[in-house]
Amino acid sequence: MLRNGAAQVFRQLVRHQSTDTSLILERSINRVQLLGRVGQDPVMRQVEGRNPVTIFSMATNEMWRSGDVETSPAGDVSQKTTWHRVSIFKPGLRDVAYQYVKKGSRVLVEGKLDYGEYVDKNNVRRQATTIIADNIVFLSDNIRGKDQ
Repeated sequence: MLRNGAAQVFRQLVRHQSTDTSLILERSINRVQLLGRVGQDPVMRQVEGRNPVTIFSMATNEMWRSGDVETSPAGDVSQKTTWHRVSIFKPGLRDVAYQYVKKGSRVLVEGKLDYGEYVDKNNVRRQATTIIADNIVFLSDNIRGKDQ
């Protein structure tokens, strides 16, 4: 409790004593949690002079009933699948994911959203949304390494 009070006093002090508005400390959150299935076996890529990255796709599903639920209790069930690109830069997690995540695995991915651009092979500039994972929880029963 004392820590929280001290932190609040510090924040107030920084806000009131600073004449430069760029020094105001402000808290923000960029967190994502996805629960779904892996769409492809992970690949590890390395661009020259940079650390390697493990990448895989992941699907999440949204389901809903359409129609009048009162007259037709079963209703028509509709489903939408959304695909996500997951990138892992953290050295230990990157290697574990590369070895143990496989197509069809059910996983919980925690991380942050990242928006970027890239130029495809036809020299067309494209937008890309990526989940930068900092934690993965394996939920499938059949976890096996790539060599097994």
